[in-house]
Amino acid sequence: GPPAAPAGARRSAPRLGGGGGGRARDMAGVRSGRRRRVVATVAAGPGGQSYNVNADTAAAAIAVAVGAQKLVVLTDVEGLYSSWSSDGAAGELVSEIVAADLAALLPELSAGMVPKMEACLRAVRGGVPQAHVLDGRVPHAVLLEVFTDSGVGTMVLPDPPATDGAGGAA
Repeated sequence: GPPAAPAGARRSAPRLGGGGGGRARDMAGVRSGRRRRVVATVAAGPGGQSYNVNADTAAAAIAVAVGAQKLVVLTDVEGLYSSWSSDGAAGELVSEIVAADLAALLPELSAGMVPKMEACLRAVRGGVPQAHVLDGRVPHAVLLEVFTDSGVGTMVLPDPPATDGAGGAA
């Protein structure tokens, strides 16, 4: 039979090649030095079989591994909406959401937003202080999100620290 896929990856139709998610195993090459890196989102499985890895998944793994301060994901919608109907009607744009609320919302998201929001969730749960989903069609979207108070997309934040009920951390 075909070789086993790397952890978290899945195979798709043979004419399309393998596809799916994965996890970063060796980030030493990404973290070392000041050189710019090009990261191909392809993983090798046992026996040398190639698998496509979702770029959002790879970006989140890299952000966690290098201790990034932000993960920015560009897409072709304004950000995360509070609801999305099958006829394409969008609810209100969510400008900010914490990890627990996003995790609860994931099962209700449209298929295209799931990998992006899962990547944001993995990043903030992995120590990245902020993750942003921005509309890449908006001129200067990254600058507007990073350098203005209002921003232009959806910002995902880690859950606030638990308190002991008396105002202190648990």
